[in-house]
Amino acid sequence: MPVTMYLYPKCDTCRDALKSLKRKGIEPDAINLFETPPSAETLKEIIDRSGLELKKFFNTSGEVYKELNLKDKLSGMTKDEQIALLASNGRLIKRPIVYDGQRVTVGYKEEQYGEVWGAGSPS
Repeated sequence: MPVTMYLYPKCDTCRDALKSLKRKGIEPDAINLFETPPSAETLKEIIDRSGLELKKFFNTSGEVYKELNLKDKLSGMTKDEQIALLASNGRLIKRPIVYDGQRVTVGYKEEQYGEVWGAGSPS
């Protein structure tokens, strides 16, 4: 199954994550989160498949998250409302998200990428 990576191309962490995947022999379909955020339906599928709590998908250190005062508002929103909010603005989504229909990673930690996406070939 193809691998999709939702990222922001100017984000250093996203670029490091992309390099890591390529070292592992994975050429993901890279989608700019800011220009084309995933739909609510796609996000729901990814979130459900990940097994992670919904809050892990929010970019809690981002400007938009802070401007909207979401720290205090999210707990009063339904899951569907939170997912719709994420789908409405890619800047709210923690990046990168990598998804292949089965496996999901949110954010980038090389150790996790090794476990989920494979160790890759030695340099």
